[in-house]
Amino acid sequence: MKRTFFTEMAYVIGVITLAFGTALMERADFGMSMVVAPAYLIYLKISEYFHWFSFGMAEYCFQAFLIIVLAIILRRFKRKYLFSFITAFIYGNVLDVMMKAVSLLPANGIIPRVGFYGIGLIVCAMGVSLLFHTYISPEAYELFVKEISSEFGFNINKTKTIYDCCSCLIAVVMSFLFMGFPHFEGVKAGTILCAAINGWVIGQCSRLYEKYFCFKDAFGFRKYFDESLTSDLPNR
Repeated sequence: MKRTFFTEMAYVIGVITLAFGTALMERADFGMSMVVAPAYLIYLKISEYFHWFSFGMAEYCFQAFLIIVLAIILRRFKRKYLFSFITAFIYGNVLDVMMKAVSLLPANGIIPRVGFYGIGLIVCAMGVSLLFHTYISPEAYELFVKEISSEFGFNINKTKTIYDCCSCLIAVVMSFLFMGFPHFEGVKAGTILCAAINGWVIGQCSRLYEKYFCFKDAFGFRKYFDESLTSDLPNR
């Protein structure tokens, strides 16, 4: 018999887990996840001039931009898109806390760094999978994948893999523009590896969750996240 896993709890654990995994991967310095690499590069560039600008701030600013792009592609805007930005804001602040905590861990030598990277990649996948199982609007990255796959009838795990590869390519271009060839920051061998296997790892996490848990809502708030704020945007 499967145990009940409330979707609201999946949201909370998912956000915290994702922030922790991202902080571990940053500490490993083998390259960030391709999903957050563009925001990380923005953080590195802007923080050169404004030291108070954090990784978490770069995250929710970039995700706000991504939500706007999603609304343009689907020609509609939903209430859950606003909640997605709230999630991004919460995640950004949790990420800054996790970054400070993980910075205390010793990372001298290849073995600890490999460990941080491997654990971080798996923990991030676990967090993303949990966010896929909640009705509460996830970060813009996960929301983008869910909305696109739902709108066009695509497989969500394959859509995630394609999105990850596109994000990786964008990050490579940004690294060239910001840091200059051949210097790389944020986009390294670990980024490429993550782009290749992250969708598959997320799928495995989802299958593991669904094998042992039945995801149910504890509260009746789902309808507030499914309602549209406006009708479809006009064709341009």
